[in-house]
Amino acid sequence: MTLQYKWEELADIKDELASRDWFMGTSGNLAIKVQTDPIEFLVTASGKDKKKRTSEDFLLVDVDGKAVESTHLTPSAETLLHCAIYKKTNAGCSLHVHTVHNNVISELYGDQGSVSFQGIELIKAFGMWEEDAILSIPIIPNHAHIPRLAEEFASSISADKGAILIRNHGITVWGKDGFEAKKLLEACEFLFQYQLALHQINLK
Repeated sequence: MTLQYKWEELADIKDELASRDWFMGTSGNLAIKVQTDPIEFLVTASGKDKKKRTSEDFLLVDVDGKAVESTHLTPSAETLLHCAIYKKTNAGCSLHVHTVHNNVISELYGDQGSVSFQGIELIKAFGMWEEDAILSIPIIPNHAHIPRLAEEFASSISADKGAILIRNHGITVWGKDGFEAKKLLEACEFLFQYQLALHQINLK
């Protein structure tokens, strides 16, 4: 598929997630693989208003997060997280958003190192169809030093699709293509809202 096709696919995902207010204060970043040999992917440019669609929303970077061509744009601060995904998996798209729900969940369960869900229909988005299946999402510390964060993030990657929470920071999901990555992100955000609603009920 052409670079322009991938650009439009990622822009469509950005528009949809922006309509849900998942990019507050220019936060969050998205990436989509353009080719595998060598690995190159589009990633959101730093500091952009993601509710707007422009010709400078993304730039093409290599497997180390360096711009492929000369540009005044700067790759998103968390580009190294996307690099880790594409180095370790066959994923084609990865999405990172900061929401109130995923931040609160990461704080509530951060000391446990993960949050788990069982018996909830939407874990099927992760291909978990067994009645007793348990979806466990790792929660890692929010290291300010991005290379250190990326190293710890990489150590929690174990499959071609998945999700990782960064404590009080946000969630990163990845899948074989844009459709799967968005599906997993939507499922996670549903699960987090569900868990927080249960938590509030139990506090009464």
